[in-house]
Amino acid sequence: MMEPSIFDVFGFSSQGWGPLLMASAATTFAVAVCGLLAGGVFGALGCWAKVGGRQPLPALATAYTTVLRGIPELLVIYLFYFGGSAALTRIGTWMGAGGFVGIPGAVAGVLAIGITSGAQLTEVFRGACSAVSRGELEAAVACGMPRLLRLRRILVPLTLRHAMPGIGNVWQMVLKASALISVTGVADLLGRAQVGANATGMPFDFFFAAALLFLLISACTGRALRATERFYARGVRQR
Repeated sequence: MMEPSIFDVFGFSSQGWGPLLMASAATTFAVAVCGLLAGGVFGALGCWAKVGGRQPLPALATAYTTVLRGIPELLVIYLFYFGGSAALTRIGTWMGAGGFVGIPGAVAGVLAIGITSGAQLTEVFRGACSAVSRGELEAAVACGMPRLLRLRRILVPLTLRHAMPGIGNVWQMVLKASALISVTGVADLLGRAQVGANATGMPFDFFFAAALLFLLISACTGRALRATERFYARGVRQR
């Protein structure tokens, strides 16, 4: 009996692994995007606490960035997945529910990636906010702009202009960290490649295909981030 060719294994027929790998790549991309968005929320709050918050908010934000930037993402995922499930089970017991209550693996992964990337984005946003010229904000105050209008029209756009390169770096970190959620049982790209490698006895082929898909996602999103960077850099002389 002839062994299947590489095109048969990775094809889109009923016996091929192509649809499963593409679906798992979409799952990985969705988890990474959700993690970055959650990290953006945490990062914005951390930046606000460090730049404009009153004590003890700056100290809490400093502790947050120090701790989360020093802990591996995989450990944070384990803490959210197993610790969150244990906490939900305990709460369910207090409320009269019996049995184990588990937190979904995708939710644990998004929260873990979000809180770790938020620590990185806190420093990215803080540095970008510090790069905004104080004169532009003072001019807005002199024109009588309310605080929310200054935030929407001046501070946020100028902060994003300086922050976009750093956001691009954090996105690459988030995309690679999204491969770790396979430990929670989520059918992401790396987890599906592992299943395919075990089922077919072709580990190199499946992991190489996963690497190519990661590179494809990285290249496409990199172009989108560079376009966004050019959008926020409009009117600025390029050196």
